[in-house]
Amino acid sequence: MKKLILTAIAVFALTFANAQDGGFAKGDVFLSGSFGYNSTKTGDIKNNSFEFTPRAGFFVSDNIAVGARLGFTTSKQETPLTEDLKTNTFNIGGFGRYYFTPSNKFSIFGELGLEYASSKTEQGAGELKINGFGVNVGPGVSYFLSDHFALEAFWGALGYATAKPDVDNAESTDVITFGLDLDDINLGLVYKF
Repeated sequence: MKKLILTAIAVFALTFANAQDGGFAKGDVFLSGSFGYNSTKTGDIKNNSFEFTPRAGFFVSDNIAVGARLGFTTSKQETPLTEDLKTNTFNIGGFGRYYFTPSNKFSIFGELGLEYASSKTEQGAGELKINGFGVNVGPGVSYFLSDHFALEAFWGALGYATAKPDVDNAESTDVITFGLDLDDINLGLVYKF
């Protein structure tokens, strides 16, 4: 029993000592981002996609960070009876965050993000370009593993996006999203300078 109590005290003490590591403060700069690769095959149909989204932020106060992000996504669908379908999307945007407990190892934040997106889809000689913008609001969390590295999760809770093909008399597509399921979670790694 003594060993169990001493072990519990030691774990508690180490957790408390490590809780002082990490956290954000006014003037901090951070880099974060996410990437992903997906490959599926159904019969003779193959789909491959790759996404890379870096971002940088600056704390203008102890609780408020502003930043910018870029994004690039490419996908290719291969089918035996038709030519390959290729899509490349580039987006650029800005974000603002409010951190509720920025100086702690574990912090909760809310984010408002705006972005512009441009997409180009090609199949054989055919080409379609689409441009649009979007706004997204959602909660997130940061957990510091050390003084400089943190894991980050962001949920895309509420969003609006509009996109319009670059074709005469084309109608725009407007999308409103709301969701907090696991498909809406973006995970990333943060490096604080």
